[in-house]
Amino acid sequence: MMHYFSRLFLGLSILILLSCNKEEKIGLYSVYQLDKYRLDKPIIDLDTTVWEKQTGLMANFPRGITIYKSSEKVNSKNTNMYLLAFNPRLNIDLKPVVSTVAKTPTTFFNEENGEVYACVNGGFFSGTTSLSLVMYNSAVGSVNVKSLTRVYNGANTTYYPTRAAFGLDKDYKPSVSWVYSVGTGNGELYAYPQPSPNAEGQAPQIAPTASFPEEGALWTQTTAIGGSPMLIRDSIIHITDVEEMITTSATPTSSRPRTAIGHLKNGNVVLFVAEGGSTNIPGLTLQELAQQMLSLGCVGAVNLDGGGSSSLVVDGETTIKPSDAAGERKVISALIVKKR
Repeated sequence: MMHYFSRLFLGLSILILLSCNKEEKIGLYSVYQLDKYRLDKPIIDLDTTVWEKQTGLMANFPRGITIYKSSEKVNSKNTNMYLLAFNPRLNIDLKPVVSTVAKTPTTFFNEENGEVYACVNGGFFSGTTSLSLVMYNSAVGSVNVKSLTRVYNGANTTYYPTRAAFGLDKDYKPSVSWVYSVGTGNGELYAYPQPSPNAEGQAPQIAPTASFPEEGALWTQTTAIGGSPMLIRDSIIHITDVEEMITTSATPTSSRPRTAIGHLKNGNVVLFVAEGGSTNIPGLTLQELAQQMLSLGCVGAVNLDGGGSSSLVVDGETTIKPSDAAGERKVISALIVKKR
């Protein structure tokens, strides 16, 4: 009888041990899987010897949004750079806006209803006309410029560039792509894995369609801002100012104020501004801007309007010094970060 109970006890012990080991494995697996939901996990991983958190600007920030500043030299140049990073899945809204009347980013910030955290200048414009995509909750306020006139063989010639855009889908997953609004008016928004191969001085490509450039598809993003050129795609610096025919406006090799938007591998969004336009702080080239975005961990990034338009307003305060002598430039579009 004692032998029977000994064997029974041994069997039960083995079962319990196996059960405990199984639970432990499940538990460890769950902790690993849920790591991205840890409340103490930073919004963005930065070198804190280069980037300093601006706690004085964060008094009204909820969990999931942060701001940093850096004055690290870039290629021996003095800088003044800010980045705002946030998790769009934590009830923090990215709201692209467009106006028929030019306004400073501070005015956009002050006029927005609700709990507003920040505002940065948006896409390109001419006079009171937006030249860049502005879309919020599937409502299109403006599209990327659909045609340009450039001289080819001594004559004014029409070109149809695909330009870069940043967007969030209905689940707030970010992406960047080259886009074009196919059809009349706002048309249907298509995204392409490569830009239409236009270039000044060469014969123009046909207007983009559902099948050109190749592998185009309807863009499923519901909130978006257009810019130009693309800076980073699939974690690789890929500046397409020539194909997007933005070289003159974006002045790629000139040091100037810059604004950009990008996203990290974890889906968080990064807004970036660099001061420029002065002898002491000249600004960044497009290559330097792309390198900065890549160093922040961006897997995708798009250049927005820069120069005198560059301005980031946080909690009602401007960050970088605008390059225009009169202060903040009035712009047509902006990106507002607020409570959803």
